[in-house]
Amino acid sequence: SYTNTKPFIYGIMHSAIIDKIELSLDIPSDCAAKLIAGQVDIGLIPVAAIPQVPNANIVADYCIGSVGAVNSVFIFSEVDASEIKTVKLDAQSRTSNNLAKVLFKFHWKKEVIFTTDADAVTDAIVLIGDRTFGKQKEYAFSYDMGEEWMNFTGLPFVYAAWVANKTISQEFIEEFNIALSLGLSSRALVLKDLPERDDIDLEDYLLHKLDFELSDEKRKALDLFLSYIARL
Repeated sequence: SYTNTKPFIYGIMHSAIIDKIELSLDIPSDCAAKLIAGQVDIGLIPVAAIPQVPNANIVADYCIGSVGAVNSVFIFSEVDASEIKTVKLDAQSRTSNNLAKVLFKFHWKKEVIFTTDADAVTDAIVLIGDRTFGKQKEYAFSYDMGEEWMNFTGLPFVYAAWVANKTISQEFIEEFNIALSLGLSSRALVLKDLPERDDIDLEDYLLHKLDFELSDEKRKALDLFLSYIARL
């Protein structure tokens, strides 16, 4: 239900595949929970949830990713990263929370206290998606985690992937990829349907900051990220 998924939704809605599926729109953490529980067959889920999905297999050539800064996955803080001691996590995505933990432990080499208490007062917060638009102005420091991951590893990053919890026919996968590709090639039309905003350049965001191809480099980055999570 985030802006970064709008091209995919457009492609699905404007393809014949829409008549073969039941489409539901949820926040990332709920997409993962439904897939893990077997309530859906395929989900665009935070990649950190993949190890919890029974029989997990990636079923599309596309993802939510970036090569460097993404402009919607942040650590916001009133102090420099070197001075952060407490961090409030974002309830909507376990990938970004785990990415923050990986960056603090392995990139910045800092031990910090993380909390999920929404009322806690902390030095920094993790925030993702449309709720980050314009927020950089409200904090002294903003760390784009796509950019920080690139600084750390030299690799792009995958935030969410299309994952199934069962074997999906090759015929469906091919049709699904065509639908997703249609959406990506229609981003100019998608932009026209989005409400105007003065807190983010949506054209730059959808056409340049986000990188949707699940390339070999992104698969390499995904494997590396999951290996770091296992070491937390």
